[in-house]
Amino acid sequence: MATVTVEVNGRPYAVGCADGQEQRVLTLARQFDRHVQDVAADVGHVGDLRLFLMAALLLADELHEAKAALANGGATPPEGADPEAGLAETLNAVAARIEKIAAGL
Repeated sequence: MATVTVEVNGRPYAVGCADGQEQRVLTLARQFDRHVQDVAADVGHVGDLRLFLMAALLLADELHEAKAALANGGATPPEGADPEAGLAETLNAVAARIEKIAAGL
C-alpha cells in the first residue's frame, strides 16, 4: 500500500492507496480541491468540514446527472446547438443548488 500527500483547501492530507494508484489519487484530489475552492468562493469560508461536504454534494450531483444522461442514451445536444449553452445552464443549476445549501447552513 502506498501513501500520497494531497492538498485540499491549502492543507496537506496523507491518503493511503493501492500501489500504482498514486497519480490517480493526486488527480482526483486536485479535482476535489477545485470544487472546494469554488464553494469557498461562493459561500466564504465556513470551515473545512462544511466546505468539503458541499463540494462532495456537488460531485455527487455531477455523478447523478452523468448517470441519468447515460441511462437516457447519453443524451447529447442537437446538431448545431451551442455545447457551451448547455454547460452554462448546468453551471447555473449547480450554482443555484450551492446557494440553496449555503442558505440552509
